Amino acid sequence: MAFQAPKPPAAGSTRKIELFSGTYFGACALGGIVACGPTHTAVTPLDLVKTRRQVDPKIYSSNLRAWRSIYAAEGVRGIFFGWTPTFVAYSLQGAGKYGFYEVFKYVYGEDLFPNANKTLVYLGASASAEFLADLALCPFEAIKVRMQTTLPPYATTLRAGWLKVVAKEGYGGLYKGLYPLWARQIPYTMVKFATFEKAVEGIYHYLGKPKEAYNTFQQTGVSFLGGYIAGIGSAIVSHPADVLVSKLNSERAPGEGASAAIKRVYGKIGFLGLWNGLSTRIVMIGTLTAAQWFIYDSWKVRHSARFFVPANAEIEM
Repeated sequence: MAFQAPKPPAAGSTRKIELFSGTYFGACALGGIVACGPTHTAVTPLDLVKTRRQVDPKIYSSNLRAWRSIYAAEGVRGIFFGWTPTFVAYSLQGAGKYGFYEVFKYVYGEDLFPNANKTLVYLGASASAEFLADLALCPFEAIKVRMQTTLPPYATTLRAGWLKVVAKEGYGGLYKGLYPLWARQIPYTMVKFATFEKAVEGIYHYLGKPKEAYNTFQQTGVSFLGGYIAGIGSAIVSHPADVLVSKLNSERAPGEGASAAIKRVYGKIGFLGLWNGLSTRIVMIGTLTAAQWFIYDSWKVRHSARFFVPANAEIEM
């Protein structure tokens, strides 16, 4: 069903944002920063313990004992160790993930393949967006993992970690976990976006009314539920690669090829080792994904009154 869009606002009225313009996609990228940077930083304590247990399953007997041990030795600062590279990494990744997702969803779904199955569009758009977003994520993720998994710490600040890696291994050292990162993040994001879109559609279908029939609070509540459903699936699908990323960033020798390193790590931990820390990651990723979709959808709903479509344009609904 197509509709005739309203004309752009008259001069002097509240500034509007043209749908599918550069400004619109920039606003979506900003929403991604707001959704991802603070939420990932908030769960640093979970991520810290999860990552250490992936690298050394015997280091702590439980998450609770891990936090008690870290807090007793280092206080709150120790519990949140690595928050700076986490915030920078996932703010940049959030901008790319959500901003490029909206770009590719429009390009694939409206421009190149207007009659394509929606789920295929969601999968293609999310995979393309994550591929690019990970180029910004990878250097800071590498530093974060090294800081969190090495005792005593590889570095105590983001700046010190960056300088140390570059001095010893060159800039390539910041990207030595890129292939495993893609293997983790691209399936994760494909499940995250496609499952979210379909879950939200299913929830509204079950409720029996279109999205527009509900108020802002109700809509964001649906987004939170759909996000949690998507987060559980995303965590399971991407977990083996997440373990490999942690292992490679902490153990990979300088000059060691990616395939050789993966083979060596797998030979050491085996298939079951790829699932170390899964329960913690399900809680972390489920909560993260739900919170991110809640924040991102709230951001879009809040600014939706400013969006307009150019005159004479038709949008497929």
